[in-house]
Amino acid sequence: MRTVTDRERRARLARRHGLAPEHRHADVAAATEAMTVWHATEAATVHLALHARVHDLSVEDVDRALYEERSLVKQVAMRRTLFAFPRDLLPAALGSASARAAAGEEKNLHKWLTAGGVEDDQDAWIEKAYAATLAALADGEPRTTTQLRELVPQLDTRFRMGTPEKKWGGEFVIGRWVIGTLAAQGRLMRATNLGHWRLNKPSWTLAETWLGETPTPLTPAEGYAELVRRWLGTFGPGTEADLVWWLGSTKTAVRAALAAVGAVQVGLESGAAGWVLPDDPIVDTPEPDVEPWAALAPTLDPTVMGWRERGFYLDAEDVAYLFDSNGNAGNTAWWDGRIVGAWAQDDDGRVHPIVRHDIGDAGTKALATEAERLTEWLDGVQIVNVYKSRQMKEAPLP
Repeated sequence: MRTVTDRERRARLARRHGLAPEHRHADVAAATEAMTVWHATEAATVHLALHARVHDLSVEDVDRALYEERSLVKQVAMRRTLFAFPRDLLPAALGSASARAAAGEEKNLHKWLTAGGVEDDQDAWIEKAYAATLAALADGEPRTTTQLRELVPQLDTRFRMGTPEKKWGGEFVIGRWVIGTLAAQGRLMRATNLGHWRLNKPSWTLAETWLGETPTPLTPAEGYAELVRRWLGTFGPGTEADLVWWLGSTKTAVRAALAAVGAVQVGLESGAAGWVLPDDPIVDTPEPDVEPWAALAPTLDPTVMGWRERGFYLDAEDVAYLFDSNGNAGNTAWWDGRIVGAWAQDDDGRVHPIVRHDIGDAGTKALATEAERLTEWLDGVQIVNVYKSRQMKEAPLP
């Protein structure tokens, strides 16, 4: 069994993920095929992650894929996280990771109903709310959560979470969870975003309205197998622990999926067992090296979030500065296949790398070039991040 070195893995992500400037992809479709899915919890991530990987990308190119062609579709799936999926991968997600997320959302729905004083026959209450919400969208007109609450009285049911003195405490309306569960089930879709591209302000519509059909979910086993197959094509070699974390699933499901796709084991420099697809050339042939490269990746970038075991591209002492306590990554700066810091914008919207390591003149100049490229592309737009790392918040900027 061949051992794949960390440097090979870094060379592979430079090429496959299109992060090295000379390996950028031609368009949104090619980059999506390479990356499997895009994190979309922060709306700006989809645009910024694509910009990092695609030559001559415009905001309109991304919006067209999301809202006109609908070749990218936002869907809650792995780890109850919002992703932008290619259309052909939706059935796999809906039958596996999304179904798992929907079960969790519905469990919370019962919890909030109890908190709101609705304790009798909650299943009937939920089904009635589902039916009324779907009926309110049957005319094909997308509506916001606020507009749906005006049409469906059940969505305005109130409950209290926590205590008033807590930041997250207060009174809430249950509509968010009813709509969220329907969306996780794939019965509702996020339609056109009503705000700026950097903000999440979705309208909602029926799946058949948005897609022209209702996707038929695969079985859970089939769905997880397809997700694992795509993941191995993008992130392999990776470990079982990486897959369990990325999928938000179980070891049993991951092992069954690895067997279903005929995954082949390779050694990793860390000593762990890695997995790749059976036709992956790295099983027999070393990954060719690449020239040193620089990149600036956004918060929750799919490369950064693709593995749980990140030692081959991230120093352990940097984690507390670049990730939150739940493992969510902020903006990252890359040099020669490793994360070397973060980036942030000043009051004028200029992008500045925040480097934690000595990367020499060549690295400094290369990151400055990428910062100028991103500054020009943003054209004064300020990105507001929910998942803002310690490095992003504390580093002084000019």
